[in-house]
Amino acid sequence: MIFSGTTEYAIRGLAELALAGEGKRVLLDELVAGTTLPRDFMAKVFQRLAKGGILHSAKGRGGGFSLSRDAATITLMDIVVALEGRQIYDRCVVGLEKCNDAMPCPQHDLYKPMRQRWNEYLNTTTLADLASTLKAKKAYLLQPASPATVEGR
Repeated sequence: MIFSGTTEYAIRGLAELALAGEGKRVLLDELVAGTTLPRDFMAKVFQRLAKGGILHSAKGRGGGFSLSRDAATITLMDIVVALEGRQIYDRCVVGLEKCNDAMPCPQHDLYKPMRQRWNEYLNTTTLADLASTLKAKKAYLLQPASPATVEGR
């Protein structure tokens, strides 16, 4: 698990919401239907994302959740920061409080390029990218098994 459980659920739920269509408000019950997403937990996560500026939330008739901006402009880093804070992937890998280039921990030079690559991934991967992947996966799972696949069991 690279992300916390909360962040993993948030990413999955947001990808499902992005698939629903730009600007469309979706009720949480509709969003989690047919998925393994836990409804009550997702309600809490989505409220945190609304407070973090990722979602709009509206109560009452015509209410639901919608993305606060286009899915192509919401990065994984935006989601992580909204839920876990900005410093989550900038801390020392072994937990030292003062670890930097001038005063490195024993793992600093090995971990620094990985951290840079990870931050690059978080800053360049968008919700639209994730939704596209989820859509392709759902389409793949709906395809009937070919006779060769069934026979090759």
